[in-house]
Amino acid sequence: MNWDWENARDSIPLLLQGLVVTVELTLLGSLVSYVLGLVFALLRRSRIPVVSQLVFLIVEVVRSTPLLIQIFVIFYLLPEVGVRFSAFLTGIVALGLHYATYTSEIYRAGIEAVPKGQWEASTALSLPRTRVWTGIILPQAIPRVLPALGNYMISMFKETPLLLSIGVLDVLNQAKEQGATTFRVIEPYTLAGLLFLLISFPSSILVRRLERRVGQL
Repeated sequence: MNWDWENARDSIPLLLQGLVVTVELTLLGSLVSYVLGLVFALLRRSRIPVVSQLVFLIVEVVRSTPLLIQIFVIFYLLPEVGVRFSAFLTGIVALGLHYATYTSEIYRAGIEAVPKGQWEASTALSLPRTRVWTGIILPQAIPRVLPALGNYMISMFKETPLLLSIGVLDVLNQAKEQGATTFRVIEPYTLAGLLFLLISFPSSILVRRLERRVGQL
């Protein structure tokens, strides 16, 4: 197939609209995964009977099943029990929950990397538990895991096309719609791939720089 510059030009506005949706899904999904992942990590360390085991079970089940299946469960099965989300909100919830199970392990590793002496000093000073976590442990643990969290955000960005399966008009779905309208797919799909590359590649470079910076701390 020959490249059609006119079709490529006509595809750009739709693809940019889809890119905005993709970025919104990535940012909101990342926010959910970062917050929920930290909650999971703290609950697992709490060793509260039943609660820590339940969180462990949730994390392992989500990590052991494909993201696409989780999207279908949230979008198609939850309405059967009265829980209904829009396609866009489903994407945020599915991406956030899926990646929260991974970020929880990252947070756990960062917390365990805090020197044992910090815990002992906190105990010796009889500091309140809340103060220990917010003033001593987390300020040391979170900077250590920022590069890994950044990598997961990039991975999430590249997995948003899975939401095409429930009709979210992300950049790939917009490319599909343009192809269905013009019966030419090479231009919109190529441009969609380039948009992913233009965002993912510089982001990867920034994360690597952040990783080197954190390594010097």
